Amino acid sequence: MGMGIDNRERIAKRAAKKIQQGMTVNLGIGIPTLVANYIPHAMKVMFHAENGILGTGPSPVKGDEDENLCNAGGYPITIVPGGSYFDSATAFGIIRRGLVDVTILGALEVSEQGDLANWIVPGKKVPGMGGAIELAQKSKKVIVLMNHVSKNGSPKILKTCTLPLTAPHCVNLIITDMAVFEVTKEGLLLLEVMEPFTVADIRKHTDADFIISKELKTI
Repeated sequence: MGMGIDNRERIAKRAAKKIQQGMTVNLGIGIPTLVANYIPHAMKVMFHAENGILGTGPSPVKGDEDENLCNAGGYPITIVPGGSYFDSATAFGIIRRGLVDVTILGALEVSEQGDLANWIVPGKKVPGMGGAIELAQKSKKVIVLMNHVSKNGSPKILKTCTLPLTAPHCVNLIITDMAVFEVTKEGLLLLEVMEPFTVADIRKHTDADFIISKELKTI
């Protein structure tokens, strides 16, 4: 099952609400890169990239891209006032010292224990893991953005991941085109349902068990 542009933007907009003033945030490739477009202009947030940037801004207007400015995924970026450049060693030093408040990543699978799998076996034509291992293990909070099911319709939120793990027990929040789940000690907690889907739709397309929040919202 594919995902239209509107759904990608909707997920990114929802994720942007989890970012607070003053945070240092790392965005993975794909849907996560869209999150920067939904941060209020007055909010001071420093977006970090593994290739050596702190202070990336919204995506540039088409035609205004600077070929020398790109994020870790190779996509064009802008820089906000106060932004800085450095080498990748320093960029990874920031991650490994635990100075990233939130990392927002894509995923191929997430388990009900918060295990993350966002790369696949060698030889397959998909992106590598990049800095995801360090980000998943060292960031203070990990948010996953993804479509709820794979291209063939299989659930991506599972009891146990089938692909090699990027990191175990690292995911705090999952935002998909169908739902928002928090990973808790008691298991997955369904917080929000994305219209037009229902709880029954989510059960049908989720392999993992989950608890329904008493404050469940439909958005």
